[in-house]
Amino acid sequence: MQDHRDAHSSDDLLIDPMPKPAYLRLAKRGELKARAAALRELMRECALCPRRCRAKRLEGGKGACLSASEPIVSSFGPHFGEERPLVGSGGSGTIFLTRCNLRCIFCQNYDISQLGEDGGFVKIRDLAGMMLGLQERGCHNVNFVTPTHQIAAIVEAAALAAEQGLRVPLVYNSGGYDGVEALRLLEGVFDIYMPDAKYGDNEAGKLLSGVPDYWDRCQEALAEMHRQVGDLSCDGRGIARRGLLVRHLVLPQGLAGSKAVMGFLARLSRETYVNVMAQYRPCWRAEEVRAVDRPLTPEEYDQAVEEALSAGLRRLDSRVKPGRLL
Repeated sequence: MQDHRDAHSSDDLLIDPMPKPAYLRLAKRGELKARAAALRELMRECALCPRRCRAKRLEGGKGACLSASEPIVSSFGPHFGEERPLVGSGGSGTIFLTRCNLRCIFCQNYDISQLGEDGGFVKIRDLAGMMLGLQERGCHNVNFVTPTHQIAAIVEAAALAAEQGLRVPLVYNSGGYDGVEALRLLEGVFDIYMPDAKYGDNEAGKLLSGVPDYWDRCQEALAEMHRQVGDLSCDGRGIARRGLLVRHLVLPQGLAGSKAVMGFLARLSRETYVNVMAQYRPCWRAEEVRAVDRPLTPEEYDQAVEEALSAGLRRLDSRVKPGRLL
C-alpha cells in the first residue's frame, strides 16, 4: 500500500478566489432562459439523457425516468454529509429531485429514486424560492441531487433566482449517465459538476443499473464536464467554487471496475478530485445479484484506493482511509 497521507491534504486544494458564479453572466444576457427553452425542446421527444426514450414529456408523457415535465422535489435543506469542499461551515444546499434515469438495484435512496415517494410537484417559482432560501440560510452552494431528468426546469428556475439575487455556485450532482448534447447546453450554468463514476465497464451497468452503455456514456459525460469547468478550485476557506468532483462507490467483488475508472480519471487529469466511497451496503433489490448481496470488505475497499493511487490520482477526499471502512 502506498503512503497516501498527502492525497487529501488541504495544501492540494487548488486555491482560486473565484468571483461570481458563471451563470450570472448568462442571466445578464438572457441566455439562461434561452438554454432552458432549448432543454425543453429536447424533452419534446425526450433525448435529455443517453436513454433517448423519445417520450413526449411536454405533453404529459412519462419518460424512462417516470417523469413528465414538472419537477418533483423530495426534500431540500443544508446538508453536512457531502464532500468537504462543498460543506464548509454552512453546508451544501441540497435539493433532492424525485425519480432517476437509472435503475440501480442497490440504490440506498430507492424510495425516492425508484418508488417516487416523498415527492411533490413544484412550480418554477417555488424551485427558485428553494434556491434563494438555501442561500439565505448560509449554504455555500445549491446542490441538485439527481438532476439529469429535470434539468430544463432547474435552468429555468436558476434564471428566475438569479434575477432575485442568487449568487452561490450551482452543483450538478448526477449518477454519471448524462447526455453530451444536454451537457453542452449547461456550459456556464453549473460551476461545479459532481457525477458518479459507477462502473468501469458496460456489463456491470447493464446488470446493476439497467442501461447497456453506462461506461461509454459516462466517459463522454465526464470529459465534457471537465472541459467546461476543469479541475476543482476552491477559495481561501477551502470552499469549492468551480470544477469537477467525482464519486466512485466501491462494490463487492470488484464489480465497480475501480481500476478502469481510476485510470480514466487520471488520464482526464491527475488533479481530478475523487471520493472513493466505502458506504456500500445491500439495499433495495440487491439480493437479486449474489455478488452484491453482502457488505463491502476492508480489503476490497483498500484495493480500490490503491488503484486510485497507482493511477496517479492524489486529490482524494479526506474521508478516504485505507485499512478500515467508514
